Amino acid sequence: MFREMRRKRQALTREACEAVLCRRTCGVLALSGDDGYPYAVPISYVYDGGRIYFHCAKDGHKLDAVRRCGKASFCVVDQDQVVPEEYTSYFRSVIVFGQMRVLEDEREKRAAIEALALRYAPEDGADRRKAVIDREWAPLCMLELTIEHMTGKQAIELVQA
Repeated sequence: MFREMRRKRQALTREACEAVLCRRTCGVLALSGDDGYPYAVPISYVYDGGRIYFHCAKDGHKLDAVRRCGKASFCVVDQDQVVPEEYTSYFRSVIVFGQMRVLEDEREKRAAIEALALRYAPEDGADRRKAVIDREWAPLCMLELTIEHMTGKQAIELVQA
């Protein structure tokens, strides 16, 4: 169903892929957009062992695309060090494929937004997080990407280092 990586020596392990997803805070979510055009949008996220959560408004391009087709891809760049003298970059990235869904259950939605809030504002206490979430609850929509396939790749120079 999913293609094998051509340059297997450069492949990251599943554990290394998960470390990238935990380390980074932004990626690019790719969906099937309007009129057959791809729609790729930079977005913050939280990774939670086999699932990735995103927030969005209750209407808009992203949500329309998810409702039209649940298949998605998500890419996170961990490193991109340009090496001009070699005409290349020393990169490390992860690409995830999976199915998106809108979280309709209030408990699932609350758990997902709390995980996202904790990820981006870990110093805030539970009372502050709850107050902010409660204030933004009405227009909030949470999306879940269930991972079906994940690959990571790094520059051969990083493999050899």
